[in-house]
Order: sequence, then structure tokens, then C-alpha cells
Amino acid sequence: MNKKDENTAPGSPLKMHKTFGTFAGVFTPTTLTILGVILFIRQPWVVGNAGIIGAILIILLAVVITFATGLSLSSITTNIRIGSGGAFSLISQSLGLEIGGAIGIPFYFAQAVAVAMYIFGFREGMNFLFPEISHLVLDAGIFMLVMLIAFISTGFAFKIQYLIMGIIILSLGSIYGALFVRDLNFDVQWFGTYPGSPENNFSGSSFWMVFAVFFPAVTGVMAGANMSGDLTDPRRSIPVGTLSAVLVTTLVYLTLVFVAAVLATPDELVKNYTVFIDKALYPPIVLAGLLGATLSSALGSFIGAPRILLALGEKRILPKGNFLAKKNKRGEPVNAMLITALVVLFGLSLRDLNTIAPLITMFFMITYGMVNVVALVEQSLGLPSFRPSLKIPRIVPVIGAMGSITVMFIINAFFALLSLILIILFYAYLVKKHIKSEVGDSRSGLFTALAEWATKKTTELSPKREVRSWRPDLLLPIAAPRDMRSSYKLVESIVYPKGSIKLLAMPDQDKGEHDRLVSFLPTVVERFKEIDIPSSYSIVYSKDFINTVKVSMQSLNAAFFKPNALFVALDTNNERNEVYKEIIGEITRYNFGIILYVPYGTIGLALEKNINLWLIDFPKYWDTNFDIANNDLAILVAILIRRNWNGNINLILLNTPGNKAPFTNEDYFHLNETIRLPKNTTVEFLDTSFETAISRVKHADINIFSLSELIGFDQMFKVVNTTKISAVFCSDSGYESALV
Repeated sequence: MNKKDENTAPGSPLKMHKTFGTFAGVFTPTTLTILGVILFIRQPWVVGNAGIIGAILIILLAVVITFATGLSLSSITTNIRIGSGGAFSLISQSLGLEIGGAIGIPFYFAQAVAVAMYIFGFREGMNFLFPEISHLVLDAGIFMLVMLIAFISTGFAFKIQYLIMGIIILSLGSIYGALFVRDLNFDVQWFGTYPGSPENNFSGSSFWMVFAVFFPAVTGVMAGANMSGDLTDPRRSIPVGTLSAVLVTTLVYLTLVFVAAVLATPDELVKNYTVFIDKALYPPIVLAGLLGATLSSALGSFIGAPRILLALGEKRILPKGNFLAKKNKRGEPVNAMLITALVVLFGLSLRDLNTIAPLITMFFMITYGMVNVVALVEQSLGLPSFRPSLKIPRIVPVIGAMGSITVMFIINAFFALLSLILIILFYAYLVKKHIKSEVGDSRSGLFTALAEWATKKTTELSPKREVRSWRPDLLLPIAAPRDMRSSYKLVESIVYPKGSIKLLAMPDQDKGEHDRLVSFLPTVVERFKEIDIPSSYSIVYSKDFINTVKVSMQSLNAAFFKPNALFVALDTNNERNEVYKEIIGEITRYNFGIILYVPYGTIGLALEKNINLWLIDFPKYWDTNFDIANNDLAILVAILIRRNWNGNINLILLNTPGNKAPFTNEDYFHLNETIRLPKNTTVEFLDTSFETAISRVKHADINIFSLSELIGFDQMFKVVNTTKISAVFCSDSGYESALV
């Protein structure tokens, strides 16, 4: 459905909302914004400083940046259904509402305060005609005129712009006509000497100083895009109107370089800002063109800024979003216009915008740079959804983005840094608001692309998983919510903050668990995500529990981001205990570790403070082979739980009768030096049988064991009942190591 259809849809409150075509909605405002005050009173000065060659280079360099931005803008627009707010809408749909809002808020204020700048420019022209009228009266009168035109209707404002366009065309004709009635200077200066300006007593300038003065002349490429919500067909109008306006105005600026060079001497060009007016075929019409240019720029900004504020309100970027997004019966954002009027009044109250004008320019440049970044990101991702009608080479947005940032620092490095800091602060504020986008954005695609790149690089560097990169990524098979509820706190204590969880749900439909499980899974996943633990779930419908778990583990081995340990909570009444017993015997075939949790009654994890870590079977030459057999996962789990509990580990080294490699204090010192246990770890040496040891062990909130010959599946429940302490039993996968 195009924009026109939306505005006339049955039941729409905006049936009478008038929309605009390419010429009225994009080409005219863009052209009038570019053909502004700099053309009439600064371009001759540019030629006088830089010469013909230098002036052409300045214009072309500036246009390359803005034309690249226009191409990026056009390419994105032909791919999406752009909403209100122009650049804000583009950036938000690609990089998210947080970044879009961080750019859109300062861009709105820059656009609104720019109205005051244009009013000051118009006043200077009027003061030339009526020097006796006070500046304050002129400013107030011009402001009221702009307000009146805009509030009558956008259509009326565009009709006024047609009149202004006609005056500017006549003024340009008067400037070109001077070539036929004035004495011409054919001794032109091809290369400039950069003498400076009257303001610095002609103490000199440079190419980049002159470039900084000229560049704002070509920054009107967003004037049409700001009207995106009021265009009949923005997908067509924005590219056609924007690019044609840039090409036409570039031709005007380039030809006027030669006109200025032959109408006056270089000395005249740098000393007299009004050369085009003084030398024109009919000077009054050029003065009218100057006034028209500033008035149209003020009017265009005053029409465009409320549309940006409207879009910010619709997306709840700013407080009182409903108020800001309200429109009248004609579809005009009346509340946003009133707020904008107050911002313009604030700008006028400053009386001199020279102090903040560079900051306003920076916000424009950052917006243009981000439009290019969006185009580059969309192209680089290569997603099937990116199918723009206007395709551009990747170098185009690169030039636009790099050029925009470079120009910022050329113009004013201090304000460039200040503007970036302000945008970062806006972004931080919006992130805290947790704004939700109804239509989504491309960020997931961006991070997926980064993940794919990282996956390829990781595979190239190490085809097998490195033990140094191990982290707890758990697979939890569950058949009912109770399977998860009893172990939730322990799972969180193991995986936080860098692990992940994959829930493998196999609902027992015969027991009516399906509906409860389906409603439970999203809740528990969301709860894990609230504490930044990546989690997901899959529902598998199968009555063969054991084979489903086995096949799932085998299938997940093909994934890059795969679980590496199976977590199971056991209890004496669990009919699947025998199933898990079979899985334990085959777990290493699937390259999975296993963590078995056996809670003691209703006590669970008690105070979550003290941990008993049992080390029983150690290889004889572990210190030379750097192999501690099946104890790595148990040690790592103990360390992870202690960190999240901020607790204490009590290491129990059991020298059972007949042990071929009994532990000594020296062995423990070497082991602790290698494993790097926490400093507050205590150690106990027990020379007794396992059965005697567990009956005498001091109290803790959890016992952690490695599965061994001494602790078979049947002995787990006996250990828990004897110690009256919940226990975790671990078996290594071979892809983790406590020694690294």
C-alpha cells in the first residue's frame, strides 16, 4: 500500500491529508535550500580566494560528499517503506530506534534552530533596504510571516516556494545577464592566493578554510527527505527529486565560478560580498533572490523540523509521544509545529548564533554520515531483503561517510567531538528506555554477519574447540516445568555471566504436560535473558525420550554455537533415572560433558555460600602429563558457582586405601598453583574410605563430585541422603580443562 492509499484508507482519521509529488515535495525544497545565501554573497569570495581551479575543486569535493549521501539516501529509500522523519526513519529501520533517536533528536534541534539562522540572514537583507527598522522588529516580523505561512498549510507553503523559485531563477538570469552589459575581466585568476576576508583583515586563509565556508551551501540534500511522511510516493520522489536537485544546483554553482571570475577582479571578489548584486543586470531582483533564498530555507526548515519531531513522538523516543504525534484534520503536525516555534524563539533569543552554528552544522553532518553508514551496512550484509531499485557501488557510501566525518573535523574539531559526545549521551539515554520497535530493524542481520565472520575465522585458526575458550553452554532436557524449577538457581549459578542455555522440551502429552510446558518455556527463557544469559528452547514431540536426547546431542554437534554439557536434575521418584544412567555411559561419544544435580529434599542449595569440592581419583603422573583425568568439569563448575555465590570452596582430597598416588601437601601446592583456586579456598586431606569420608564431612551448601568407580549412578542418592547436602556429579567431555 503506498502513501496515498494509506491516507485514503477506510476508517483513516486523515482522509483529507494532502500528499505531494516529486517536484513540490522534494525537488523544490531541496533546490531552494541548496541555492541559499552562500550562493549570493559568499561564492564570489570563494572564487577570489581560491581562483577558478580552486573554487571548482572546492565545489566538486563538497558535491561528491553530498551527492554520495544523496545516492545512499536514494538507494535505501527504494528498498524500504520509509515512514515519517526522513533520515530518522531510515536510520531507525536499519540500526534501531536507539541509534535513530540519538541522531534524530539533535538533527531535529539543528533543523529547528537553523530557522533562526535563516531569519537572521533574511533580516540582514531587509536591513540593507530598511536600515532604520530595528533588528528585533524585523526578526519578529519575519518569524511571524514564516509561522503564518506554515500554519496555513504545507500546500500553501509549497505554493510560496514556487514563487520564491521563480524569483531565484530571475535573479540567476540577472547575474548571467551581467555578462552582456558589464565590462568583463578576462585576466582571470586560475589559482588562488588565499588573501583572506575583511573579518580577518586579509591576514590570509587556506583551501580548507574556504572549503569550510562554502560547504554548508550544499547540505540541503535532506530537505525533501524530511517530508517523507507527506509524499505520495516517497520511494520514487526522494531519489528522483534529491538527485536531480543536486545535479541542477551543482551546474549552477560551477557556471557561476566563471561568471564571478570575469565580472570582477580577484581583489573585488574578496573585498565585496555583494558583487553579484552590484554587477547584476538588474540588482533589485538579485537582492530579492537573496531574500527569497533565506526565506525559503527558513520556511523549508520550519516545515521539515516538525515532521522529524512527529516521527520521534510516534516512536516514543521523546516524552509525551502521543502529544507530539498528534495531527489536525489536514494531516498537519500541529503540536510538533508549536514546539518547533518555541525552539525557533529560543534560537532568536540568543541574538547571535555564531557560537552554536558550528554545532548545528555538526549535527547535520553526522546525520548525513549515518545515512551513508546505513547504506554500507545494508549492502555489506547481503540480505535477500535488500533489493533496492537503485543499486550503487559500495565505494559510494564509504566516500559519503568518510567525507562527512572528515568535513566535521575540518570545519571545527572541538565542536565535532562535542557533537559526538552529545549523541553518545542521547544513545545511552534511549538504551535505558528499552524502546521496542514494532517493525524491527537490521541489527540482528548485522550481528549475525559478524558472528558468521567470527565463526569462519575461529574455524580457520582452530578446527577443533580450544579448551581455553570453554564456557558453560548447557543443554537441559525437560518433560515438565518441575524439571526446571528445582534446578533454576543452580543453572543460573553455573552459566552466569558468559554461558548459555538450550532447553530441549519433550512434553509428556499422556500426562497433560504439553500446555503447561508451552506456556512455561517462554517465561523461563525471558527470565534468563533479563540477566543477559543467552537462552532458547526447542520443542520435540517424541515418546522415545532417550533416543531423542541422543539424536539431539549428535545433531547439535554440527552447530558452531553448540551446547557442551548435558544438565539433568535427578530425584528418587524420577522414572527417567534409568534413561539417564544409559546416557551417562555413552556421553563421551557425543562430545558432551554431563552435570547431574541431585537436590536434598526441599533444602535445595540452602544459603548458597559454602562448596565442598571432592577430588578422589587423580592420575599418578598428572603433574608431568598435565592430565587430571575426569576432574576438569567438576573443578570448573565449583569455580563458577563460587564466583556467582561469592562463596568459599573447601577442597577435599581423599586418599582412599589402596590409592596408588596419594596426595601430599606438596602435591596440593603444585595443583593449586596450576588450577589457581580462589585465595580463600581451604583444603582437607582425608585418609579413609569414601563411605567414611562422606559421613564425616563438614556441612556445606553443595557437594561437587566427579563421577568415578567409587560413585556410580546408584550411589548418588545414597551420597546425598548420607550427607544431607545437595550434590552435583560431573563427567568430562574432553574439551574442557581446569589447568589452562
